[in-house]
Amino acid sequence: MRKGLIQVYTGEGKGKTTAAVGQAIRAGGRNQKVLFAQFLKNKEGSGETRILEGLGVKVMTGGGKYRVLPLEKLPQKKKEEIKSDLNHLLERIKKEIKKKEYDLLVLDEINVALHAHLVEEEAILDFLRAKPSSLEIVLTGRGAPPSLSRMAHLVSEIIKTKHPYDQGIDSRIGIDY
Repeated sequence: MRKGLIQVYTGEGKGKTTAAVGQAIRAGGRNQKVLFAQFLKNKEGSGETRILEGLGVKVMTGGGKYRVLPLEKLPQKKKEEIKSDLNHLLERIKKEIKKKEYDLLVLDEINVALHAHLVEEEAILDFLRAKPSSLEIVLTGRGAPPSLSRMAHLVSEIIKTKHPYDQGIDSRIGIDY
């Protein structure tokens, strides 16, 4: 049995989810079972979900129909709704992982949810400590807490040198989402 590691993709640059999607495709290409959980996205707003599901990847989301960024501008009531959705998603993931059928778990945008206190840091650290030993876990999103980086086996910080947003170019369908 192989040892599953913990990978973190964080930083201000573009490409964190893209790297995780690549990991999911690579694992699927080796007949490994993948669970891809999106914490601050929904299936309708993410271009990668349809293709991942077509490749046999199980995709889970919080189920919300909200656009969550920027988080700082959301009313408290909406933040509480999102927090409830994300904690429910985490419980669903735990149940799914208990089946021990998965080789790779991606927690997409979990770092942002942690940074915004929409998911409790200790809950994620406990989850990682209790993971099946063979399960590889990838956590994405800017703002990864230091405790998560210390626990991880691999941490990649994606640096933004230049970005279209800085030039007033909005997100583009098929490129950014």
